[in-house]
Amino acid sequence: RRTGEGDYRQAGGNFYAMLYFEILLGIFFFLIVVFLCPYLFRLFVETEVIYQKSLEYLKYRIYGIFPAFIGVSLIAFYTGIARTKIILYDTVVLIVVNIALNYGLIFGHWGLPEMGIAGAGLASSLAELAALVVFSIYMFLDHKLKPFRLLKIPKIDSRLIKNILRIASPIVAQAVVGLGSWFFFFSIIENMGERELAVSNLGRVVYLVLSIPCWGYSVGVNTLVSNFIGQHQETKVMETIKKTMIICLGSTLIFAMPVLLFPQYILYPLLGSEDMSLFVDAQPIFYVLFIILSLFSIGGIYFNGMAGTGATFAGLQIQVVCALFYVACIYILVNYLQVGLVTAWMIEIFYWIPLILLVHYYMVGEKWKHLQM
Repeated sequence: RRTGEGDYRQAGGNFYAMLYFEILLGIFFFLIVVFLCPYLFRLFVETEVIYQKSLEYLKYRIYGIFPAFIGVSLIAFYTGIARTKIILYDTVVLIVVNIALNYGLIFGHWGLPEMGIAGAGLASSLAELAALVVFSIYMFLDHKLKPFRLLKIPKIDSRLIKNILRIASPIVAQAVVGLGSWFFFFSIIENMGERELAVSNLGRVVYLVLSIPCWGYSVGVNTLVSNFIGQHQETKVMETIKKTMIICLGSTLIFAMPVLLFPQYILYPLLGSEDMSLFVDAQPIFYVLFIILSLFSIGGIYFNGMAGTGATFAGLQIQVVCALFYVACIYILVNYLQVGLVTAWMIEIFYWIPLILLVHYYMVGEKWKHLQM
């Protein structure tokens, strides 16, 4: 928004306020993971082996919280000024380092200790740190950032932090609601049986990979909407959202079609022949994912376009209503009506449809045009 207004110095101040906020938030979540996760896992994880392995993983993974949260500030800044190419390069660094260290630390190759699942946690944390170092060096050498005056570290501005907290806290809550509903879904699926859980885990991996274009376009539309409002070009907001929806839907389906129709050929190298039967059981879920990804392409763009206007609290209210409806449907249909696994997956359709309708109802109004940042 500030970049669209041409207020680069204020945009730089907002970056540091966000950075300070993310550091405090990282400390908060670090303490939660250290002191509360062992007890929370006991409530939801019934298998002792899985419980112990989860703690082994977290023992090293929690240290990745700090570079990850600081990295969020850097990514948000470059996204906000519409220069996202470095984010792609840094993501490649993150992935390459993560894969290499996972291979070395899990299995004990290249002279590294064989740590098993704990090595996966350590590898992820070190990869986060490597990505942060690369990003920081790039920022230091980026001469185009001169107008933002980032080398002059300002004092902590409580007013800016409060403003960021006002806007960002609903977004954090949205993430908690979203992850919480997914966690609840898989807790319910776990009670259906080990086979159902294995099939659902395959479906989850495929879903997450195929939704990558949706997440990318969602970030893009958020930036564009905010920038247009900063330039006082509110009339372009809905047009931008609609065009992004069309592009996102088309590219997502093109990306998803071969994977969902022929998973036994495309996903075979990832699982091996002993797991081929999973593809047969998961195929009906893959068909459901066609519908879910289509709705995600529309709803995710619409929802993030709404967030770009600054209406994050209204977005939280909408997501809470839809998530509660989704969770209630899962609980009733699975536990009381004893529906099958495919029907359980189809319930997500009734999360996206109300969300799209509620966001549309908000956006056709005029209230978002008068929000003050």
